Amino acid sequence: MSDFAGMQDLLQDFLVEAEDLLSGVDNRLVELEKNPHDKNLLNEIFRGFHTIKGGAGFLGANELVTLCHLTENLFDKLRNDELSLTPTLMDLILEATAAVRDMFVYLERGVQPPPADESLLERLRAALSGKLSGPAGGGTKKQADVVDSGKDDGSEPDWELLHQVVAGETASEAKATPKQGDDPAQNGKAEAKAAPPVPKRASVPAPVRRQAENRDQGIRIETSRLDQVLNLAGEIGLTKNRLTALRSDILAGKTDPDTLHALDVSVNQLDLLVSDLQNAVMKTRMQPIGRLFQKYPRIARDLARQLGKQIELVISGEETEIDKTMIDDLSDPLIHLIRNAVDHGIESPEERVAAGKKPEGTIQLSAKQEGDHILIIIADDGKGMSAEKIRAKAVEKGLISADEANGLDDRQSLNLIFLPGFSTAEKVSDVSGRGVGMDVVRTNITKLNGTIDVQSEPGRGTTFIISLPLTLAILPVLLVRLGEQPFAVPLSMVREILPIHLDEVREVGGRSTLVVRGEVLPILPLSLLLNWPMTRTPSYGVLMQMAEFSFILGIDSFAGREDAVIKSLEDFRPKGVAGVTILSNGQIVLILDMKELFETSTGRQGVSKKELEKYAQPPEAVMQLA
Repeated sequence: MSDFAGMQDLLQDFLVEAEDLLSGVDNRLVELEKNPHDKNLLNEIFRGFHTIKGGAGFLGANELVTLCHLTENLFDKLRNDELSLTPTLMDLILEATAAVRDMFVYLERGVQPPPADESLLERLRAALSGKLSGPAGGGTKKQADVVDSGKDDGSEPDWELLHQVVAGETASEAKATPKQGDDPAQNGKAEAKAAPPVPKRASVPAPVRRQAENRDQGIRIETSRLDQVLNLAGEIGLTKNRLTALRSDILAGKTDPDTLHALDVSVNQLDLLVSDLQNAVMKTRMQPIGRLFQKYPRIARDLARQLGKQIELVISGEETEIDKTMIDDLSDPLIHLIRNAVDHGIESPEERVAAGKKPEGTIQLSAKQEGDHILIIIADDGKGMSAEKIRAKAVEKGLISADEANGLDDRQSLNLIFLPGFSTAEKVSDVSGRGVGMDVVRTNITKLNGTIDVQSEPGRGTTFIISLPLTLAILPVLLVRLGEQPFAVPLSMVREILPIHLDEVREVGGRSTLVVRGEVLPILPLSLLLNWPMTRTPSYGVLMQMAEFSFILGIDSFAGREDAVIKSLEDFRPKGVAGVTILSNGQIVLILDMKELFETSTGRQGVSKKELEKYAQPPEAVMQLA
């Protein structure tokens, strides 16, 4: 039985508030490290931790109270100038906040957290008494001088590090924890480099991380937004009553112009009200993206300290709102991009100074709304990437052929980093180098009906641009047809629509192609992608853009653009189908998952020009289809 039976509502309220408070504490600690004498920061940190301790005490989470109490006392001594902030003390404090976050995971499961590791508690007590031992030099050296663990230690990498940092475990802690199969001598060497080493919390059983299906389904909504929904619902109710009365009049034979005009006005009013209600309900799903961003300063700080780099993470656009259902799915991709920027993008202080840059690198994380899309930008001022080197590495790894590489421009070459198995790392490390990650980032973004693009300039830095729809509930689509059967394709992937004239079709490598502004693009008939027999030559082509790959989707005709309300297929989802939508005429239309359709279809190899000509229609038939 749960240790919190009958207190679930209070527990969930506490966890929501406490996690926000703890993320705020972490971010302020990162700021405090740069401004150790800022009393306002110290007071805010103290108040945040004091609130967490109070809530834990009310719930009877005594082990959490003990840990919070010791850490809170440290903040109190710091703000009263009874202690001074050193790198060693900051590492200890951040280790304590990570342990608090681990305890939250137990509370999410409805059980009391076990005691914190005794070594951590002892070091907190030692710090309170002024007896905390530090690295050589008394722990007074600057962070960049103290840490030098960026070199490869030869040990087997722990690819689960990403998840440890998400959960709050510090990077230095993960580094100091030996993994099965590691060389103890190498591990000892690595620990000697990382200062100060953080002991393993072996006595505390690892909490089970929340799985995707157990995510928090709650959402915070401003009262004003709920009031708007309620008011619109009331207006719709009044309009419905008016329509009911008009219906009775018409059934009774009252069809004079005034009655019909009143009917027309009421129907138009209902249409507007329903549209406003739909928009208002969508807004209740929107949350500030700052709630997602607030975890990243701590992650960037920990990794930079582990690698001996100086980095500032600059965040902007936190007030930008995004569909709540996207926030959880965006977390891991953004963590990976930020960690890549710290590990691969930003150079060491020595390298930066030698290149004429300031020792401290900058990573910018920003969000903004453009039209019906959200743009998330992760940019660094590091060493950048060479399109030529990326092409060469992709050929070396056998991911593309030399001929394919020669046909790629710089933009397409940079996008090769999203191919499965691609990596430019010379050595495998704790952080990266196995070729796992960037393809997963792109896959996760694509699942959100979004796109990711990369721009880079050697010596100047790299920028990743993620474009996402405002909401997953409504998807702008292009309606295309095969014969009389309509299908919907995401409008975000559509570059343009063009007619297909056989005299303009060229055959390259046995595949039909069209040249569009100097770009040679294969023609892939939709019928073949669906594994249907081709019965006619496509009359139109939809130029589709999928990350680094573009092609022309051959269709019979198209029926315009719609904002589709997506209905998911819970029990049965055919490959290549993202969901369904219902048109205004009541017709059910499949929404195609173009990436999955392309990857799983035998028709992705295209078709020869001879086959296209075989199914050519007479001009009058083409006119009828259009």
